[in-house]
Amino acid sequence: MTQTCYHCGQGIEQGAWVLKPIKGVEREFCCHGCAGVCDAIYEAGLDSFYRRTPEGELLSPPPPPNKDTEFFDYDEVQSQFVSDLSQRREITLISEAIHCAACIWLIEHTLAKLDGIQMAKVNFTNKQIKLRWDNDVIKLSEIIQELNRVGYDAAPYDASNSEEAFRKANRDLLYRLGFAGFAMMNVMWFSVALYAGADQDSEFRHYFHWIEFIIATITLAYSGKPFLSGAWTSLKSRTVGMDVSISLGILTTYLYSFWVTIDPQHSGNVYYDTMIDFMFLLLIGRYLEAISKNKAIDSTRRLMDLQPKVARMKTESGVDVVPVRKLKAGDVVLVKPGDQIPVDGTVVEGVGNVNESMLSGESREILKQNGASVSAGTLNLDGALSIRVQSILQDTMLGRIVHMVEDAQGSKAPIQCTAERIMPWFVSVVIALATLSFVFWILNADFETAMIAATSVLIITCPCAFGLATPMATAVASGVSAQNGILIKNGAVLEILNDIQHFVFDKTGTLTKGQMRLVDSRFGKNVAENDLWRDLVRIEFHSEHSLGRAIVDTLQERHPEFKNMDMSVDFFQAHPGKGVEASVTGRHYHIGTGPWLQASGVSLPNDFVQMEAEKAQQAQTSVWVAQDQQVVAILFLEDELREDAIEMIARLKARGKRVTLLSGDRQAVAETVAEKLGGMSVHAEVLPEQKHEAIQAYQKDGELVAMVGDGINDAPAMARANVSIALGSGTDVSMDCADIVLLNNELLSVDTAVDLSQRTLKTIKQNIASSILYNITLVPLAMAALLTPLIAAITMPLSSLVVIGNAARIRSFYSKKAVAKRKRQSLAGKA
Repeated sequence: MTQTCYHCGQGIEQGAWVLKPIKGVEREFCCHGCAGVCDAIYEAGLDSFYRRTPEGELLSPPPPPNKDTEFFDYDEVQSQFVSDLSQRREITLISEAIHCAACIWLIEHTLAKLDGIQMAKVNFTNKQIKLRWDNDVIKLSEIIQELNRVGYDAAPYDASNSEEAFRKANRDLLYRLGFAGFAMMNVMWFSVALYAGADQDSEFRHYFHWIEFIIATITLAYSGKPFLSGAWTSLKSRTVGMDVSISLGILTTYLYSFWVTIDPQHSGNVYYDTMIDFMFLLLIGRYLEAISKNKAIDSTRRLMDLQPKVARMKTESGVDVVPVRKLKAGDVVLVKPGDQIPVDGTVVEGVGNVNESMLSGESREILKQNGASVSAGTLNLDGALSIRVQSILQDTMLGRIVHMVEDAQGSKAPIQCTAERIMPWFVSVVIALATLSFVFWILNADFETAMIAATSVLIITCPCAFGLATPMATAVASGVSAQNGILIKNGAVLEILNDIQHFVFDKTGTLTKGQMRLVDSRFGKNVAENDLWRDLVRIEFHSEHSLGRAIVDTLQERHPEFKNMDMSVDFFQAHPGKGVEASVTGRHYHIGTGPWLQASGVSLPNDFVQMEAEKAQQAQTSVWVAQDQQVVAILFLEDELREDAIEMIARLKARGKRVTLLSGDRQAVAETVAEKLGGMSVHAEVLPEQKHEAIQAYQKDGELVAMVGDGINDAPAMARANVSIALGSGTDVSMDCADIVLLNNELLSVDTAVDLSQRTLKTIKQNIASSILYNITLVPLAMAALLTPLIAAITMPLSSLVVIGNAARIRSFYSKKAVAKRKRQSLAGKA
């Protein structure tokens, strides 16, 4: 090794380095990835990262430049974190100082007082602050400075270094925990000696007290800093949080022990060991909570990891490896076999199979060729593909999914909002109870008993478990569902979905596949069917209409020899809304609707007209074919039902839910589809705004309504519904309006989501009940001086861990055993 990488510090073998000019200076890197990242860091103005990294330390992300908050006011900087640089902007900030539900209340109320703040929501699980503000009224730097003022060091959230930020915070907490453990072991030796009889000698007793005081003071200053800082922040903001009660308990014990230490004649005992012990136990609880929260959002991080950070960009001189962040729309990237696709875009060269299971849940391979759309994070299995960039990073489908999952994990159900509103009152009541306990025991016993009782009350009544009840259950449920093809964008719907009484479905693309298929045909006399099929494929190949494409696809599947034949025609003209007109080897065709053929002078046979009417009752669409002004065939196409649609409707009915088909299609067609699905209410021939009015009418009747759709025309109704569900194959508009997106395109996932809602709500209620039971049971014992501060410090984090553990059980919802059990229950319900 003769050289080290300028970015990551790892050794590079002789001659294997990558040279790249950085700010006019040639630098050596171990790979193109490090070179690209370094270039991006300098380009963003964060080159101080390399000056701050200690010698010998390998790869650390650039620290957020919070001291220079005005840096974030530049549009060039905000463009990395803000999607729309208009007057009204949205950003996600991250603050490692968020550690309890009281922090949520403090941050949201502090920001709400600022002019120009339109929304401020805090995500307790991943320590993020979702912010919307008017950039003409208040600058982002002013918002960050206000957060700093109340004790929250915030910076724009960047997915690329968020994991390292979590690791850094957890490492700091672990150091404080380790120091407290070391101090606890040393102080215990002196405590054991005093309890064993050394306190009988006043000289030894006094000497040991002073040694314990020194150790306890250092431990309080270092290991106790998180609690003291949190309490000071709350008091400065004229609020009371969890850390206030904990700090009061710690300081009361410390000051009483200090009083005994400086007064040699005092007959009481010191409690330095108890104070250090419960600080150690509190830090254990907080550290385990941090680990559990990280696990709760692991699914989001795994989704982020699916998106490559570098790409091979095609240039005039060849192919350069560049950071994905530097790509822009219109660039062309090369994706080799076995690589993950780094961007959303369109294939412009090459043919290959792509595994899209991470988006759709389907493991089958999909052939991609010229003109096909591809998504970031999907895997290119074979064949080199050249892809024209359409969107990158957070603007890709994967980026939007990650954003939606984070929103779901941070969104607040009504139960959680109630918990946050009562949190400051809860802590105030705790302090009042501790004061009452102190007054009672000092009047009826002695100061030492009063101090122990009051301290125990302050420590044991921690609101953490109550505050974690809802967000942990929501975070785990939304995270594990995203991995299984059900994207829950709004966590609050998990509380509502189980109570939905009325499910409304769109028809085309939702209950049906949205793909027309040629299912039947009838020919005139003396027609050469194979020759006619061949002519139809050649003509409709040039059509852009969905029916034309359906005819070509079906016929090519039935007759593979049609795929590679000459598709040229002598003449072709499309007549929008009517059909197409074409000439092939001297034969002139009209292909389209019956009325258009009649208007063109073609006579329609009566038996064909009668057959058309019969097929219409079966929801089949007719296409007439005339050759040289004579009808030679009539074709019938149908939108096939989804394989799981019938079972889905049956499951909802078994639950006692009302089901309605809401469609813009003809009444007869909609009724035929409803009949095939086992029967349901039908509301057909409605425009998009009428769908919205229909949902509104159902709600006025007192029903909670869920709308399931996939198209732009469903968006108004979905926005109006209490819960909206979109299929992953639908339009971007429908998915934007939806609370739940079925990425796996399986209708049965609607029933699965209802089951998940029931499970999540049950878990939330269990968590709240356990938190209330904990306080009702232990607070009276603490007030009665039957619990020591040490026992209180043990039980307090345990209550939070019980809540976290119970929420983690939601992960088993998608286990093979649980899935099999739900299938058995479904079959039993249908029977």
